[in-house]
Amino acid sequence: MDAFLASTLAVAIAEIGDKTQLLSLFLIARYAKRTPIILGILIATVLNHALSAWLGAWVASFIPEAWLPWILAVSFIAIALWLLVPDKDDSEDSKFLGMGAFMATTIMFFLAEIGDKTQVATVVLAARYPETVWVILGTTVGMLIANVPVIMAGRWLMERLPLATARIGASILFIVLAVVTLWTTFMNS
Repeated sequence: MDAFLASTLAVAIAEIGDKTQLLSLFLIARYAKRTPIILGILIATVLNHALSAWLGAWVASFIPEAWLPWILAVSFIAIALWLLVPDKDDSEDSKFLGMGAFMATTIMFFLAEIGDKTQVATVVLAARYPETVWVILGTTVGMLIANVPVIMAGRWLMERLPLATARIGASILFIVLAVVTLWTTFMNS
């Protein structure tokens, strides 16, 4: 259950102000159909984060056990620093808009997540926690927690969120994950 809670919290906070929230805002403005957009986010996230989590678990199986906590801690700190850099809406979305709300959302979200900080976080979380399925479920729920309110409330919500504060909070969370990873290692040695 730790894997689920850590993954949910990490991704939900990391997603605030992320380009996928801008994409959610764009999609709801374009299609005005909430259900297909939410389902597209769900499918894209499950597919993308499942691949990421399994990659993280696979990579962790090759790393000597003594090194893993240090690599994970450094990775968590790197993500914390990355979160402090605001995202830009850099997607080329227009070629997918004719596919309908569900397909456009699924494809654009899957592509937007490639190399994104939440995908990297999913890889790192799966390397940290052996419960890969719980990591996938947690990161997916975190993605939905961050994006569904944007879809439901649109511009009103985006104008009122203190994005700088959210980025700092997310960075602190990843620093805490780094400290907990090292603390757990020392306590178990």
